[in-house]
Amino acid sequence: MTNKVANGFKGVIFDLDGTLINSVEDIADAMNVMLKQNDLPTHNLKTYEQFLGSGIRDLLKKAVAKKSNEKEFMDTCWNEMIAIYTSNCTNKTKPYNGIINLLDTLVSQKIEMAILTNKADHLAKKIVAELFPTYNFEAVIGLTNEEAKKPNPVTAIQISKKFNLNPNEIVFVGDSGIDMQTATNAGMFAVGVAWGYRDKNELIANGAKFILNHPSDLFKIL
Repeated sequence: MTNKVANGFKGVIFDLDGTLINSVEDIADAMNVMLKQNDLPTHNLKTYEQFLGSGIRDLLKKAVAKKSNEKEFMDTCWNEMIAIYTSNCTNKTKPYNGIINLLDTLVSQKIEMAILTNKADHLAKKIVAELFPTYNFEAVIGLTNEEAKKPNPVTAIQISKKFNLNPNEIVFVGDSGIDMQTATNAGMFAVGVAWGYRDKNELIANGAKFILNHPSDLFKIL
């Protein structure tokens, strides 16, 4: 990892959960309600933090565990959890401290911004619309196709084309090893955040070139 970087980045792609927003409580609450309805053991917040990162279907498999190979049961659990979460996805979810100031400054500096997440696409768009209504992100893209899931770089590269920028002109900011792999695979500058659901060691091991301890640290790069 290096802390000395060149200037000249013109765009930023953000992960969502664990990067811009702290959403784990709403996710945990919805999943635990579903688990109780199906007489399954629930999990605590720390466990859900480790489960997050690869989308809700992957999260569901980890939460249900022993019964995750029963397709019909899993489909029922999925439908129940999504219904609960969709109605309650911004009860406790909020931006991390410093994120609003960061976005305001990026807008003032005319830095292109987008969000790329493994959260289901309709949920990502709903949450961003409710929590960041005044920001004109170039794209807010969640998961619609398992094959395109991060760390596959295909969607990140599509966003770079929307920006009309080369990948090496873009900073990719996230809180997980998967995000750092996505950045590297896309040819973007991988930046990890220390306030998310994973520790710095995971970020560095997966290619983070810079670690933010506070959102304002991004300006040391830009």
